[in-house]
Amino acid sequence: MGRRHLLKPTLATALTCLSFYAILSLTLSPPTSPSSSSYIRSSSSASSSSFSSNIIDSSRSLMDVPDLHPSSSSVRIFLYDLPRKFTYGVVENYLLARDALKPATRYDNSVLRYPGHQHSAEWWLFTDLLNASRPADSPVVRVFDPEEADLFYVPFFSSLSLVVNPIRGVSNGVVYSDERMQDELVEWLDRQPYWRRNLGRDHVFICQDPNALYRVIDQVKNSVLLVSDFGRLKPDQGSFVKDVVLPYSHRINSFKGSIGLGNRDSLLFFMGNRYRKEGGKIRDMLFQVLESEKDVIIKHGAQSRESRRMATHGMHSSKFCLHPAGDTPSACRLFDAIVSLCVPVIVSDDIELPFEDVIDYTKIAIFINSKKAVQPGHLVSMLRRISSDRILEYQRELKLVKHYFEYEEPNGTVREIWRQVSSKLSLIKLMINRDKRLVRSSLADGDCSCLCSNHTVGSIATGRSISRN
Repeated sequence: MGRRHLLKPTLATALTCLSFYAILSLTLSPPTSPSSSSYIRSSSSASSSSFSSNIIDSSRSLMDVPDLHPSSSSVRIFLYDLPRKFTYGVVENYLLARDALKPATRYDNSVLRYPGHQHSAEWWLFTDLLNASRPADSPVVRVFDPEEADLFYVPFFSSLSLVVNPIRGVSNGVVYSDERMQDELVEWLDRQPYWRRNLGRDHVFICQDPNALYRVIDQVKNSVLLVSDFGRLKPDQGSFVKDVVLPYSHRINSFKGSIGLGNRDSLLFFMGNRYRKEGGKIRDMLFQVLESEKDVIIKHGAQSRESRRMATHGMHSSKFCLHPAGDTPSACRLFDAIVSLCVPVIVSDDIELPFEDVIDYTKIAIFINSKKAVQPGHLVSMLRRISSDRILEYQRELKLVKHYFEYEEPNGTVREIWRQVSSKLSLIKLMINRDKRLVRSSLADGDCSCLCSNHTVGSIATGRSISRN
């Protein structure tokens, strides 16, 4: 009798989990993709000289743009008209902090340019939604009536704000504070009815720097987070199920030549900080085993214009490019290597990668266990055994997917990010409807949804109860 008594609840739990698994499998199944040959795009059509190409007059209000008739197949997204200090104001403070602008002067939005930065995705997505001539077949269409929206985009430049913070950004006598900006953002959101309506589940934030939004992450964790990896997020804050992994914006020039090994004389190249925290400590060990190897170029170097010039030359003239973990598992160097057609050698056991539903990274990169990589002679001997034909095959595959990592490419990174975001909608609706019927969640260790389900129903910002009338 005791076994029979326990069998029913056990079966019920198992069936519940299987049901969620089936729903998530359907939700996350990639759409049918065109043949890989159709992914090759002409880079000449992209304009990389300015972040602001094809953007509407940015001095106008975000609400002044004529509504575009949404495609029935596109996910409808509403762009919040945040106070200027959260968008262009962050750029202004960044430039003021570096003496690039005169203090105590408000600059027209049209003259401000987002700085060259590995976390510039927040600018690309923002300006894409502002673009009056966005392609009609985009995975998302901007709507101007929040009642029509499926999703709500919060365009705070959280990564750039983090960079402004430690410098000396002073505007009108007020010292810039990233923590204050985060608090004020959540205070502003807490006054918005659409934020409160579904506990933020249908909102989208970009926090690409691993430390971006760190102060308020628990208050926005129900939302879709656009991140570089999950290195600094707790299991109840981020997951593959609800969030989207973004590529860093590459910092060196793309390789414009053809595949081939004629000008790639070096076996392996790396240039970057030797000493990093956490998982990045492996870098020093790799330096020790590689710096005396023949045909291997491994250099310590910080971000600078000269370093980028040297890195461009090194990646364009090497067969393989090393990608060890940094302070978190991912870094922009991987995407520098991809656009250089330099085969990435990834030594980062916990790395998460963007767009894996359409990209098989084993076709474009080599993954090596960290413990084996630091064994003297192991890494270089393995690379030297790889034939020229195999390297050329890697290069061909890199060229096929290269456009996914070009933010300036019309059919590149921005489009793919929106496709990834739009794929979350079914699950978002599921969780919103599920929230409506649950009085509270009392599970101690999460549930089958793999989402941030263990929250107390209440105002995300203040903890006050929310009426469900």
